[in-house]
Amino acid sequence: MIKDLQAEIARLKKENDVCILAHSYMSEDVCEVADFVGDSYALALKAKGVPQKKVVMCGVRFMAETVKMLAPEKTVILSNPQAGCPMAEQMDKEVIAEVKKMYPDYAVVAYINTTAELKTIADYCVTSSSAEKICRAIPEKNILFIPDINLGTYVRNRVPEKNFKLLSGGCPTHARIERADAEEAKRLHPEALFLVHPECRPEVTELADYVGSTKGIMDFAKNSGNREFIIGTENSIVQHLGFCCPEKKFYPLSKNLICPNMKLTTLPDVYACVAGAGGEAISLDEKTRLAAVKCIERMIVLGG
Repeated sequence: MIKDLQAEIARLKKENDVCILAHSYMSEDVCEVADFVGDSYALALKAKGVPQKKVVMCGVRFMAETVKMLAPEKTVILSNPQAGCPMAEQMDKEVIAEVKKMYPDYAVVAYINTTAELKTIADYCVTSSSAEKICRAIPEKNILFIPDINLGTYVRNRVPEKNFKLLSGGCPTHARIERADAEEAKRLHPEALFLVHPECRPEVTELADYVGSTKGIMDFAKNSGNREFIIGTENSIVQHLGFCCPEKKFYPLSKNLICPNMKLTTLPDVYACVAGAGGEAISLDEKTRLAAVKCIERMIVLGG
């Protein structure tokens, strides 16, 4: 049974000195065995301070890379080696290096959903919750924002004093949602507040009652006096909020808001990792790590 495997994972992670990190888009059974659950950057910061020497990241590859960048002394295991991020893989270092030559007076601001290699040529890193604050705080007036055009558009509209250059990238899971999906969800649930992630298209976010990160969406729903919510991000959040607030009702914006990469990690995968027989150890050469972590360190200095 699920609870039996969870109990064995709890025993093994203690026995083998393992810390389990689970992104919020993991399934509930995986989140229940994690030491920490949250957004990718928050998890990387947690990993840096935990006493365990081995960290299992239940998420996707760029998240495990971020943990390794901030905690290079630890063994970092990606729970499922096939779990990538299409957005992070859309743009490579060589392409952006050529774009930088076209716009030499633009600071490169990279969403944290990028590879370690791409971060090596970024000036600043941002998360979905810190992007507006960081873009407003950096001294440069001109910003080349990569890779998500939807998040970039949202931030550009919030920070009109800066000049933004956006490229055609983004999260395919969030970007497949259209205005008609939002309108239909609001028609079906007229009393529900609409909470949406800024990786969605502008035509969707403009209909929202709240736009924010995954954690922001969850916190808003938990703290709101409203009793019904349409959740405009990965559908696992509908499940998690249902467990957290069973007295409230949560509806998916669309049945298509499912990330196949996040769904790759299963509870047996986690078991194999803590048993030392599964996952993939993440390695970064020190030159790449040092170059990539600079944009994150600048984000931290600016309050990200």
